[in-house]
Amino acid sequence: MIKINDFSATPKYVQVADAIVEAIKQKVVEIGDALPSINDLSYQLQIARDTVEKGYRKLRQEEIIKSSPGKGYFVAKEHSFRLRTAVFLNKLSAHKKIVYDALAAKLGGEASIDLFVYNSDITQLRTLLQNLSQPYDYYVVFPYFKEGREKAAEVLSVIPTDKLLLLGRDVDGVHGDFPIVCENHEKDIYEALESIREPLSKYSMLKLVFPDNSDYPKTIIKGFYKFCQEYAFDHLLVGDLDEEPIEKETCYINLAEDDLFRLLDKVSVKGLEIGRDIGVISYNETPLKKFILNGITTISTDFRLMGEYAATSILDGLKSRLEVPFYTVLRASV
Repeated sequence: MIKINDFSATPKYVQVADAIVEAIKQKVVEIGDALPSINDLSYQLQIARDTVEKGYRKLRQEEIIKSSPGKGYFVAKEHSFRLRTAVFLNKLSAHKKIVYDALAAKLGGEASIDLFVYNSDITQLRTLLQNLSQPYDYYVVFPYFKEGREKAAEVLSVIPTDKLLLLGRDVDGVHGDFPIVCENHEKDIYEALESIREPLSKYSMLKLVFPDNSDYPKTIIKGFYKFCQEYAFDHLLVGDLDEEPIEKETCYINLAEDDLFRLLDKVSVKGLEIGRDIGVISYNETPLKKFILNGITTISTDFRLMGEYAATSILDGLKSRLEVPFYTVLRASV
């Protein structure tokens, strides 16, 4: 039962340890049974001897196995049931790390977590799901794709719906009784901008930087247009910031971190002042943004709460749809 998944972001020594725990749980091996030697397992799995040794050391520290000089390693005790959880991130980012850390902290010792990253590529997600080396009790997925969104339901259909948990948004065509911990992107950006409507009124133009071929939900655009039209703001959508002429009395709303720093660089080159000549709002709060240029205004989901909601859904077996709160932090950049 010991298999290594080369596509997993989970360290291989942890995969070794988790596979042995799963074998104990499934009664494949029992108390007193001998385990393969470090050399044998290293050869069979085609991984470094040090990796196996590190996995065995982890199990010894947890008193799950023991060693006897000259005899090898043996199962020492039964292992309490832990939920096996696979988390599929569309990309690594500061706010996704907040979600993952909150999920892991809330689950604590109740679950083991394997982490996979599919780079917003639906084909890569399909490959990951097809090549999993073991079944999981829960599959936690951020369903954000740059292309092929119409295939999302088909790809996710390989996951039993009673084991699926979606984060961020729902997926059309995926039916069944499963939990969703989501954002309401249209409502969230509308209400966030409405909450700072007065400071925004000093700008003659609002621009949403929505990168071409991005994995961001287009409902963000709907919420942005709705706000601008209701409160009579001139507004435009910017697909490529590199081609954008920076002009005074414009407030930019940036979704991507890379675009934020490109914008700040272009503003600096023109000698304009953030918060007076140009407004800047960044999507997704991260710790660094309160220190950049006396503070960057952010509109953001509560990502820590998203992770905690997901963990609660797993631990309590919830099947409900939970919307995560959205908030605005007004700083000097507006």
